[in-house]
Amino acid sequence: MANTGNKGQRINEQIRVREVRLIDDEGNQRGIIPTVEALKMARDKELDLVEVSPNANPPVCKILDFGKYRFEMEKRLRDSKKNQKVLKLKEIRMQPTIGSGDLDTKAKHVQEFLDEGNKVKVTIRFRGRELAHTELGFGVLDEVLKRLTSAYVVEKPAAMEGRFMSMTISAKNQK
Repeated sequence: MANTGNKGQRINEQIRVREVRLIDDEGNQRGIIPTVEALKMARDKELDLVEVSPNANPPVCKILDFGKYRFEMEKRLRDSKKNQKVLKLKEIRMQPTIGSGDLDTKAKHVQEFLDEGNKVKVTIRFRGRELAHTELGFGVLDEVLKRLTSAYVVEKPAAMEGRFMSMTISAKNQK
């Protein structure tokens, strides 16, 4: 029988309250009983007394095999992580004076990121006197959008942030 809990979960002698609400190894409610009695019941069945709801009044405890319980919880956690899709924010940077061929390449990269299901932040960096001509940046960003082949959503429209102009787009068919 294990004696140490994981992540603050108390088991057996670690449970230091006078009485607990007990659920036996078959899942039946046994009501509120003294902790020492619940611990004795668990020992008689060669199982552990595990605190499953410490914030309840009195705490809810279950009689079960703690090793098996911990394994099931970790398995459930692994399965939930497996089904998650991690969205990344990719960034593409360019100048307002970018050439047509370079713009094609950058738009192609944006398209690839969107196809992978990532969000893309398209940023234009203004240097020196280019700051006086921010309309060039809007034109470049519009041109990037025109060159995208799949459906997209502009999450954050083009806006100035200091010396940078940026917009955020994502794929339309996200689940």
